[in-house]
Amino acid sequence: MNRDELAEFLRVCRARVTPADVGLPAGGTRRTPGLRRQEVAQLAGMSIDYYIRLEQGRGPHPSRQVLNALSRALVLGQDERAHLFHLAGQPLDRPRIREDVPQSMLHLIAFLDEVPAYVLDARYDLRAWNPMATTIMGNLDGLAPEQRNVLRWIFMSPDIGKHFDDEEKGAFARASVADLRAAAGRYPDDRRIQALVAELLALSPEFAELWARHEVRVRREQRKRIHHPVVGTIDTICQVMPVPDRDDLRLVLYTTEPGSPSHRALRELRQYTLSS
Repeated sequence: MNRDELAEFLRVCRARVTPADVGLPAGGTRRTPGLRRQEVAQLAGMSIDYYIRLEQGRGPHPSRQVLNALSRALVLGQDERAHLFHLAGQPLDRPRIREDVPQSMLHLIAFLDEVPAYVLDARYDLRAWNPMATTIMGNLDGLAPEQRNVLRWIFMSPDIGKHFDDEEKGAFARASVADLRAAAGRYPDDRRIQALVAELLALSPEFAELWARHEVRVRREQRKRIHHPVVGTIDTICQVMPVPDRDDLRLVLYTTEPGSPSHRALRELRQYTLSS
């Protein structure tokens, strides 16, 4: 059980929920826009003293019944609820990070000759990719394993300020940090996740600001615009799907609308890849 992380997560979540969200009257002037501690305790059916101790990081080990009650009181989403259980030392499952990509998945991404595709693990390390992904993302084969980390690319970039000025890229960065927060909850003993977080906290104020928000969200489908020096702008749908029997691995595909200019650009890029 990570008492400090649990306490901070409860405080952040409480501050996000307004009385109107849970059917309570505003009750006059509030110092903060969120719920009061006694309101959370009331909604969760527990004593105010018990809840205060949880928020102060000195509470007892909460039961699953208590965690479910807090999830309802704080209006947590599915990913946030799972994160709460992990922080309390009561994970809904006990996964471990697998780094081996199934042979069938390697065959699949190799056959996707018009679609950039790669496999990403919970730490945001690239584990496998096809030639189209290399064309989009650069020479991945020439990088050391520790250099194939998407979060390092984002937050260690000298253009990080411009990155956040772009609404789409900023949304991608925020979603990635929220996803890493979820992974850190699922794998609390993974030293490489801990090291990655510590490194980015020390070197990137932008990452530190997002990490402090305690947003928890597993990444799924998202639109992404790619600017390629050969074929120009490509508007894609970045689809993120779990690899069967490897829940900690995700298959990422960049797809386009059939017949669209972006679809034609991807086909042109494939021809460029074959001829280069």
